[in-house]
Amino acid sequence: MSLPPLLRQLRDPLGLGPAARSKRSETLEPRIKDADRVVKSVCPYCAVGCGQRVFVKDEQVIQIEGDPDSPISRGRLCPKGAGSLGYVKSPLRETRVKYRRPHATEWEELDLDTAMDMIADRVIKTRAETWQATNDEGQALNRTLGIGVLGGATLDSEENYLLKKSFTAPIAVNDFFRR
Repeated sequence: MSLPPLLRQLRDPLGLGPAARSKRSETLEPRIKDADRVVKSVCPYCAVGCGQRVFVKDEQVIQIEGDPDSPISRGRLCPKGAGSLGYVKSPLRETRVKYRRPHATEWEELDLDTAMDMIADRVIKTRAETWQATNDEGQALNRTLGIGVLGGATLDSEENYLLKKSFTAPIAVNDFFRR
């Protein structure tokens, strides 16, 4: 006969043995038991760069956990990082490029190459039309005020600096964007 939970806990005050077990817990298995492979990754939600282990089965992500081998996070994840699996598997996640033309009321799907070309063409055109090499006194500006650039928390300082420089470098626009 099994003891009631309170008596089991009193006999095992540290909860290391029978007090921590139940009929249900004895049948539980790890979520990652059937994974085909584990891929090491980095959490994309901020610039800290916490390590993640991504468990894959049949080429589908089945679990994401903190990587205990990571010197940055030592296996820990914040709530956003811990919720990564929900972002990956959400039925609301958009995986196609959507575009709504000016004055249109419906979205259309574009292939990635077409969308990237459209963006590059618009950046090149805007930069060429709004480029300021010098001010009225002849001092070098080498800038455009026609393009706003936001970096992001997932980029480090150097990456944000390079992003900024890509829009202020005084080089031939077409050479830069078409490499």
